[in-house]
Amino acid sequence: MVHGVLTGIRDSWIAELDQLYEWEGQRELFAPPILVESLARQSARIRREVSLYMTRAGEVIDVTVGGASSVPLSAMRKRRSMTRLAGVRCLHTHPEGDARLSDVDLRALASLRLDAMTAVGVNADGSVSFVQSAFLGECVNGQPEPWLTELYPLDRLPQRAWRDAIEQADAAVLRGDTAIDEDAPERALLIGTDSDESLEELAALADTAGANVAGRLLQKRLKPDAASYLGKGKLDEAALDAQALDADLVIADDELTGSQARALEEQFGIRVIDRTMLILDIFARHAHSREGRLQVELAQLSHRLPRLAGEGSALSRLGGGIGTRGPGETKLEVSRRRIRERISDLKRELDDLAGERSLRRARREKRGIPSFALVGYTNAGKSTLLNALTNAGAFACDRLFATLDPLTRKYKTPDGDECLLTDTVGFIRKLPAALVDAFHSTLEEAALADALIVVGDASAPNRVEQRQVVRDTLELLGAGGKPVIEALNKCDIAPVDDADEMGPQLRISAKTGAGLDDLIGRITAELRRGKREFSVFVPYGKSGALAFLHEHGQVLDESYEAEGTRVLARLDEETLRRAIREGAQAAAQ
Repeated sequence: MVHGVLTGIRDSWIAELDQLYEWEGQRELFAPPILVESLARQSARIRREVSLYMTRAGEVIDVTVGGASSVPLSAMRKRRSMTRLAGVRCLHTHPEGDARLSDVDLRALASLRLDAMTAVGVNADGSVSFVQSAFLGECVNGQPEPWLTELYPLDRLPQRAWRDAIEQADAAVLRGDTAIDEDAPERALLIGTDSDESLEELAALADTAGANVAGRLLQKRLKPDAASYLGKGKLDEAALDAQALDADLVIADDELTGSQARALEEQFGIRVIDRTMLILDIFARHAHSREGRLQVELAQLSHRLPRLAGEGSALSRLGGGIGTRGPGETKLEVSRRRIRERISDLKRELDDLAGERSLRRARREKRGIPSFALVGYTNAGKSTLLNALTNAGAFACDRLFATLDPLTRKYKTPDGDECLLTDTVGFIRKLPAALVDAFHSTLEEAALADALIVVGDASAPNRVEQRQVVRDTLELLGAGGKPVIEALNKCDIAPVDDADEMGPQLRISAKTGAGLDDLIGRITAELRRGKREFSVFVPYGKSGALAFLHEHGQVLDESYEAEGTRVLARLDEETLRRAIREGAQAAAQ
């Protein structure tokens, strides 16, 4: 089967290209002249580049049609070996007559560990101008150095010398520095259709996941292409970029459909993941509690299930590497059934844990201690703020999604008011639906809190957009109507004083402590909202009422009289009524 860009080519011409797989003659030659001439004629006729991949035995294992100025060499990537040559050489045409190998050709030769890279210059009449080859030498810093031959006419090709050069290259690469760092980060090419800011955030996510961002490519579109995410021309450009950058991974800045993911893998020849998969990978790294790990697994399986059909089929025609074989229908159905069963098991376990969480929350509510949820965009400094206020010792670093498992700590203001502060997972634009569903019990901490402390990042260039994402997410979670204290964090490193742009927000630095007194004052005011000071008399025979006041109210003063205890307490109306039912007698101050 012929692969590549076949649009506009007659079926009969494609059939002739397909016959190249049947090549049997002159297999002992490096580049059989008859085969090269046939390749050149067909390349000139369709006015596109054509590439062949041949084994050392002379068998043609792949025929691919490229564009007018490039040839997609990604199809061989899965055959790459980091400690030996691939055992395959590439023979491809240059329809404009120039046989000189390009930088892209040489990078592909080195990154794919090909036996050789050969370019055939094709004139307009289909004749061959010149031929040039390149081979690999010893490795330098883990990467083999290519060397080029002279340009030769077809009838003077040094066939034996070039076959010998393959053996020499094999030995040279092995002699060189072939030590491979198995823990080396993957080189990622980022692609997107939104904005530079969105790609910048994707780069931060990739860095958090441990990838090395090798390049970025943006095609601004109202919506991604339904079939292949990027448009045809941009996709060809991206495939060449991935090849030139020696990328191991492509990351799309949106959630891909199954067909989009398969189309991209076929084009790039390397692994393709989307924004959701990247975020879930980060969550898997940062999940420490049992509930967190179960939530991550549920989200991953829920995301994978509708995309399972055809998974791993890209490049299975080359049969190279684990994960490249296309599953059969029976195996696919088995996989689907097992995933559904596992999803059901995970949901049951998470329901049990959610029940335990509800019981703990009910106990807290029974004690009457107000709760505040620290919410905001990821990496806004919520954990650092929790540590600054409560010495919680929560893990905090300058990385996206450093916090995954919610953490609750009691906080007592300098004036004696008490509340619970809960650190929550950060929000982000394009919040994956699978994540919202799986992390429902965690995200509901914000919906069930008495009030919210919305933490923003003053140093973020897109802080206004981040603020809107937080508001939209809170509405999605049903927490849009909660009392809110807005705190703009990291003011110590903000480039300019733009308080007017962000509106009436407290400007703080959880790291240096700047502005925390104002924040504590706002927390205190919220805790006292709806409360008044009451003078409460508790007879000595009603000790339960006294204990109730200490547990559910704020006792400011206490004195002992002949018939009972006089208490000055700050209470709301409901707590006062409950104290009276316990036997207390009260009058407002």
